[in-house]
Amino acid sequence: MSISGKWEKEKSALKAVQVAFDVGDDVNQLIRFEALTQGINPTDRVRQLLGLAVNARPIRPRLSISLSEQDFAELAVRFGVDASDRLKIRQIAAEKLIQHLNEVKRDEVMQD
Repeated sequence: MSISGKWEKEKSALKAVQVAFDVGDDVNQLIRFEALTQGINPTDRVRQLLGLAVNARPIRPRLSISLSEQDFAELAVRFGVDASDRLKIRQIAAEKLIQHLNEVKRDEVMQD
């Protein structure tokens, strides 16, 4: 893509306006649930409901969280690692999330 073509794309992105909808917990939860069951993000589900174009690229199946310096320090103590080893902290945190999934699945099997 040429520099001018890239700039045109940037200019059009600058014209986009983020809109937040205060529609209540029930609507918010329903849209999030529908998006999850369809394998799309909630923004794309809202675009579908409004009849707008949806980006065809698949979403990356990841969870994200913002961690402060204090959060890293707290997790380092909890995980027994050095606070500067952020990669290890992320790895252990991911393992904890996977462990949670396995526990929920195990509990569901035990209930059946």
